[in-house]
Amino acid sequence: MFRAVFHQSVATLLAVGLAAILAGWHGAASAGFGGAAIVIPNLMFALSLWAAAKSGRASVARFFAGELIKVAATLALLAIVAGAYRELNWLALLAGLFLALKANLFVILIKA
Repeated sequence: MFRAVFHQSVATLLAVGLAAILAGWHGAASAGFGGAAIVIPNLMFALSLWAAAKSGRASVARFFAGELIKVAATLALLAIVAGAYRELNWLALLAGLFLALKANLFVILIKA
């Protein structure tokens, strides 16, 4: 589970670099915000699952509650970025979001 977060972080950094080249500073920041909106909640969810497994309190209900909180946190972070960052580049934000979401699929496709 932490490996998935690592892959998402690497994909976000790649999106930031590509956006910096194509769209400048604001594009890079927007791609970073898009990727961070995925990576941060996923990291918190992975830490929660890890802690529950270590303490022996893992359950299906905890998993689904954590998944609901993760999705809500992602939407909240995206709403905060959209409202707070005036120079937002939507295409770069969506590219960072998409690459972070699909990072694990890309890893599977590369290994196959």
